[in-house]
Amino acid sequence: MLTSTDRRAAFRKLHVSGCFIIPNPHDAGSARALQHLGFKALASTSAGFAWTIAKADNRVTLEEVCAHLAALCEAVDLPVNADFEGGFAHEPAKVGANVARAVKTGVAGLSIEDSTGDAAKPLYDRTLAIERIKAARAAIDADNSGVLLTGRCEGFLVGQPDLAMVIDRLQAYSEAGADCLYAPGIKTRDQIATVVKAVHPKPVNLLIGASGLSLAEAADLGIRRISVGGSLSRAAWGGFMRAAKEMAEQGTFTELGNGYPGGELNKMFN
Repeated sequence: MLTSTDRRAAFRKLHVSGCFIIPNPHDAGSARALQHLGFKALASTSAGFAWTIAKADNRVTLEEVCAHLAALCEAVDLPVNADFEGGFAHEPAKVGANVARAVKTGVAGLSIEDSTGDAAKPLYDRTLAIERIKAARAAIDADNSGVLLTGRCEGFLVGQPDLAMVIDRLQAYSEAGADCLYAPGIKTRDQIATVVKAVHPKPVNLLIGASGLSLAEAADLGIRRISVGGSLSRAAWGGFMRAAKEMAEQGTFTELGNGYPGGELNKMFN
C-alpha cells in the first residue's frame, strides 16, 4: 500500500494538468470497485455515506465521517478526497480542530463548504467564510501534511445563483489558502468557463450534474477535476429500490435479473 505521503503527492500531481474524473464511492466496497475500474483518485460523498447508515444528508456526525474516511483510505491504494461538508462546526477554530482530525484519517484532500444549513441565511458571512478556510489551511499545514484543500461556494445550491458573488468568494478562498475551487451547481458552458478563468491558475472541480458535458468537453473548458456527488449512490439505490418495490407491490422478481454478477464481484474483491 502507498503511504499517505505518496497518495497526497500523487493527488497534487493530478491537479497540475489535464482533467480527471474523481468518482464518489459510498463505502469500502464501492471504493474498491472504482479502483478496480482504473480511476486515479476517489472522493467521498456526504449524501451517499449518510444513506448507508440510514441518515439524511448533512445529518452524520464528525465521528461517523472520520471513521468512514479511514475505512475508505484503508480499502484502496488511491488518494481519497473528503467531502467534509462545512467542517462540522461554525467557528473557525473548531473547523480547524476538526480538519486536523480528518487529516489523521489519511485523506489526500478535503473540501470545506460555506453553507450554514439555515434556510433563512444559507451562506456564512463572507468574512467568516474566509476565516473558516484560513483555519482549515492552518490545520492542514500544522504538520506539513500536504493535504489538498478545496474551497466551495454553495451559492447555486442554496438558491443564490449569483455568479459574480460566487466568483468573488472563490477568489477570496483561493487567497485564503484553498488549492482547488468548487462551485457546485454551475452548469452552462459560459458559467464554467468564467469560473475557470476567474480563479486561474488554481484548478476547478466541476460537479458534472446537469451540465451534460463529457470529460473531453469539460477539459476543453479548463476544468481539472470532475466529481459526481451522490449520483453513483443514487444509481445503486435506484436498482435496489426498483427490485424491492417490485417484490413488495407485485410479488414478482424480474428486476433481480438486472443485478451485477456475483461471480464478478467475488473476483473483484479477491
